[in-house]
Amino acid sequence: MDAQAGLQPCYRHPGTETGIRCTRCEKPICPQCMIPASVGFQCPDCVRGGSGTGHAADANRPRTLAGGRVRTDDRLVTKILIGICLAVYLPVLVLGDRFVDELVLIGYAYNPLLGEVVGVADGEWYRLLTATVLHQEPWHILFNLLGLWVIGGIVEPELGRSRYALLCLISGLAGSVLAYAVAAPNQPSLGASGIVYGLIGAWVVLARRRRHDMRPVALFVALSLVMTFTRPGISWEAHVGGLVAGLVLTYVLVQAPRARRELIQYGACGLLLLIEAGVVMARTMALT
Repeated sequence: MDAQAGLQPCYRHPGTETGIRCTRCEKPICPQCMIPASVGFQCPDCVRGGSGTGHAADANRPRTLAGGRVRTDDRLVTKILIGICLAVYLPVLVLGDRFVDELVLIGYAYNPLLGEVVGVADGEWYRLLTATVLHQEPWHILFNLLGLWVIGGIVEPELGRSRYALLCLISGLAGSVLAYAVAAPNQPSLGASGIVYGLIGAWVVLARRRRHDMRPVALFVALSLVMTFTRPGISWEAHVGGLVAGLVLTYVLVQAPRARRELIQYGACGLLLLIEAGVVMARTMALT
């Protein structure tokens, strides 16, 4: 591929080609126009607030690709999520199956250990969320925490804390919701795989937006899906649900026009949560 193919003329100096873009508005900028920011470079218009949106002080504040604030610790939410998974795993080591049975995703089933009917359809909706941070096997939690750290470390700095946290929540719930809607009612499902695959979906969108070489990304996604559908005991529903939610939501987050960015972004988050809630209610009515 020609290395010059990705070069574009600077928006202020059309005779100068560049491969650098403003981290805020993404306009191509040449070395003459590049103003260092906390992450990458900004154009003179954004630094001066000359875009005409917001106050100058806000314009000077570095922003992520999705419009979030750039932070010193750009993995804080990832660290908190990993900490939650570890905190939930400790009682599993001490109490074993009884603790897992209280939090695992089950649609509708009789649990002989508890001596009662359990499941989301029985009103235990919290299982849709608790299952996303619950692990039983050491290899399972190690694999998922590694995925959260590596891929989350790529995605969180690009989205910002609040948008990244919503992405994790919605992707994890999407995996649980699809498992609840499609899998057998008595099939248990647990793990942060839905969140991890949501981050994989986000990574695909971000790599495409940044015009990175998509071949390694496509290969990684393909291998992940092969593992999903070929290894026994894997909840493919959680993986696919998280992946699709991550793709869709991240696309909206990075493509939303700046003039109505937050309205569109948070509106999309609310819409996806409503869709998930609707699927859960429909499945519950079908089971009961």
